[in-house]
Amino acid sequence: MQANQTLLSKENLSPQEQEQYTAVQHSPITILQIGEGNFLRGFVDWMIAQCRAKGLYQGAIAVTQPRPSGKAKIEKLNTQDQLYTLVIRGLEKGERVEERQVMNVFASAFDPYSQWEKLLELAERPELEFVVSNTTEAGLSYKPEELCEGQPIQSFPGKLAYFLYKRYLAFEGAADKGLIMLPTELLERNGDELKRCVLQFSRDWGLPEAFIQWVEAHNRFLNSLVDRIVTGYPAQEAENWFAQWGYRDELLNTAEPYHLWAIEGEPQLDERLPLQQAGLNVHWVDDLRPYQQRKVRLLNGSHTLMTPIALLHGLRQVREVMEHERWGAFVREAAKEEIIPATPLDSAELAAYSETVFERFLNPYIEHRLADIAMNSISKFKARLLPSLQGYHSRYGKLPERIVQAFAALLLLYKVRKTEEGWAGTDLTGQTYLVRDDEQALAAVSHVWAEAKQGQTAAETAQRLLALTDVWGQELAAINGLAERLGDYIEEMERSRHE
Repeated sequence: MQANQTLLSKENLSPQEQEQYTAVQHSPITILQIGEGNFLRGFVDWMIAQCRAKGLYQGAIAVTQPRPSGKAKIEKLNTQDQLYTLVIRGLEKGERVEERQVMNVFASAFDPYSQWEKLLELAERPELEFVVSNTTEAGLSYKPEELCEGQPIQSFPGKLAYFLYKRYLAFEGAADKGLIMLPTELLERNGDELKRCVLQFSRDWGLPEAFIQWVEAHNRFLNSLVDRIVTGYPAQEAENWFAQWGYRDELLNTAEPYHLWAIEGEPQLDERLPLQQAGLNVHWVDDLRPYQQRKVRLLNGSHTLMTPIALLHGLRQVREVMEHERWGAFVREAAKEEIIPATPLDSAELAAYSETVFERFLNPYIEHRLADIAMNSISKFKARLLPSLQGYHSRYGKLPERIVQAFAALLLLYKVRKTEEGWAGTDLTGQTYLVRDDEQALAAVSHVWAEAKQGQTAAETAQRLLALTDVWGQELAAINGLAERLGDYIEEMERSRHE
């Protein structure tokens, strides 16, 4: 740390900002945020800050993390008086935009694993209205877990189920004390899935039927779709910025100007959470599916398509891929010739949307790390690309070659071994990388690679990988010709490793 720089704190704020900071600290906590990561801090928290700045919203946020590994970020937040800096930069209508804002929306930040009672105390606050989450696709899933009184619950849906039960007890099942859940995980019908998991945990634990009825009747689990590229800590620019600002910020975050939040709910909800009133690109809609399919298949699908193959070839940034003569064309052609034809929406609208997506990918102000996108790639592939692969195969009776090639790259990327640093592999340029994903899935895929016998073809290995139904959630080995084509692409990449 340079001598003239201190960590960001309330002391760095202007007198007016310090007044606003004090106001936030004394505001009622109306939102519980499960997720301390870059996305929520560059999306929902930014939106709440806009609402507060325009005098439209008086509530504050309590933030906590969904996994024990997030404790370090919560600690950093508290060290910085629950403040962090967000820089929004990009192109809007051809004009350069770069805005810096110290984000001031948190009234509480805590670790639910070491401060379990603090989480439960929030359940008893009458002013609480919303629960916002982003725990990745893997985090919003049901995995059986025992309820041990006084002990923290590991999974996000399990935490929420018990949190709601404590609220039900505190207010004796009052109809007006139910909450509105706003999950932002990139799963279709994410609100429905969260509700399903909460009810399953409630039944597993033998919670009263009256509580289950209260959850169903007086709590809302709204399906929602989010769209903003949040690029996180800008390693290249950070030091220069800190020198200009006179403070350091270990939670510095960056995002593009574009944002979209489509929420399946009645427009009157904007009276309670005034996002549209604040001029934000937020839509309360009757049917989320067109928004969902368009965004997940094209924007997120393109990310998931490019990431493993680009990482294996030594590329590190999204823009680097799009500017690459070979792989930029690969991504565009996959969207035009395979993803759009497999998506049951208007093809002209999809084509126009895809062009806006690729323009955003080429934003020169965004450093979007492929390593970040690669986290939990298995669940992302299942949600984002597998429907296009299956839809194309069903419609045309053949495989979408570029999607299959990306699938092969994912399998090869997961040819890893467990080390002290984590699950490690070696890319086609000889560089070591780490993979972050579900431990059981990584172990299963790694085991197949480790057990591949000498003389076993890549297609035979691919067939065994496709047979991991616990990993893929379905029987992929039955797709005609898939293992063979995966094997061909794996062999092609492995040959390039030795050239």
